[in-house]
Amino acid sequence: MRDHKVHVNFSGRIVFVGFGSIGQGVLPLMMRHIGTSADRITIVSADERGIEVARHFGVKFIIQPVKPENLRTLLEPLVGEGDFLVNVSVDVSSIALVQFCQERGALYLDTCIEPWPGGYTDQSVPAARRTNYALREAALALRDGSKGGPTAVLTHGANPGLVSHFVKKALLDISAATGVKTDEPNSREGWAALAKKLDVKVIHVAERDTQVSPVRKRVGEFVNTWSVDGFVSEGCQPCELGWGSHERHFPADGNRYDFGRGSSIFLSRPGAATRVRTWTPKAGNFHAFAITHGESISISDYLTVKEGDAVSYRPTVHYSYHPCDDAVLSVHEFVGRNYVMQSKQRILMDEISSGGIDELGVLLAGHAKNAYWYGSQLSIDEARQLCPFNNATSLQVCVSVLSGVIWAMENPRRGIVEPDEMDYRRNLEICMPYLGPVVGEFTDWNPLTGRESLFTEDLDREDPWQFKNVRVV
Repeated sequence: MRDHKVHVNFSGRIVFVGFGSIGQGVLPLMMRHIGTSADRITIVSADERGIEVARHFGVKFIIQPVKPENLRTLLEPLVGEGDFLVNVSVDVSSIALVQFCQERGALYLDTCIEPWPGGYTDQSVPAARRTNYALREAALALRDGSKGGPTAVLTHGANPGLVSHFVKKALLDISAATGVKTDEPNSREGWAALAKKLDVKVIHVAERDTQVSPVRKRVGEFVNTWSVDGFVSEGCQPCELGWGSHERHFPADGNRYDFGRGSSIFLSRPGAATRVRTWTPKAGNFHAFAITHGESISISDYLTVKEGDAVSYRPTVHYSYHPCDDAVLSVHEFVGRNYVMQSKQRILMDEISSGGIDELGVLLAGHAKNAYWYGSQLSIDEARQLCPFNNATSLQVCVSVLSGVIWAMENPRRGIVEPDEMDYRRNLEICMPYLGPVVGEFTDWNPLTGRESLFTEDLDREDPWQFKNVRVV
């Protein structure tokens, strides 16, 4: 039996809100690496998904959807001073749960900032208010009242979450490779100054999932390697990206915000209908969906350099996601149905064939060595060996949830924090044993490579790393 290191002992209670594929994958990791016991863990879920996993570990399972009207009566008996609420749900307001935990003196972590049902799709709400940018601004508005209070970690899965730690490691790698001498930064200002000094124009969170099942997608079915509800929700949101200071072609369908920090823009179209060009070491170059994610906004904001009130440097940041092939077919069908969800859903897990990988990392580009990708190349075969109730995609997320939970337990009075503000070395230390090969690779590829082989295109040939060149039109 593998000897698993206990990173931290925790005497409080742990409550899961939601228990889909991510909750089910996180639980065995917690039982291994956090000093606790099954009788101190409770799961609150809207349905029975995962109940057999809970029974396997002897964990209490409550089937009850969390709603605005029952949040307090349901959770107050379960969550108090010194406890931990892990939010891996959909359709439950993260902001409401953060407020609740701050009042109760409890620690908190989520993997994205969720609204109540309808928050992503209610057309009576302006598009600018249905974005991750707006949700982030609302969450960060709680900060002043949280200083010195119980730690609440926002958006710490694989992405957002782990990728912010990858970015810091990649910046140091590029610095070493280009001969730019620097001490390791210890502040937001320091990391932003380093990114500017290196002239990193673009950061793609570049992911290619090649996992496949012998039972292929059927008509009227949505197939994915992680939460279908979660993927569809974010795919229906407007496409969002951190907007870099080097950009000189504002998109015709682009929109700026009239509130908040201004680090991001959104397009007047959903991410599920927006594609971009990107690159990973194993896949090479490919087209991906520009799905909105919190890291696109937080990383671009974190790495912003200002002179007075004026932005002197900011990278363009967005998620570039090619899910498993059956998920791509599912998205095409979903969009073709005018965003009406298919009647059947299936999450690939035990039936996944040997050999597929989830290649997830960050591509930092525009610097002296063109582009550098750093990330995880976890295979389904290794994921199965490493931890039960996981595939390659879920394990990258679940171990990142674990590291965020451990960091919060070790730093219990930090108030509301984002991944970019956490100790990247500590989080990587916890995650690395579960990420498979973690590699860094430079590439000569850029978005102009191989272009105009069939037709002439409207390109900016002076700067390959303009979003105009990256976007698939």
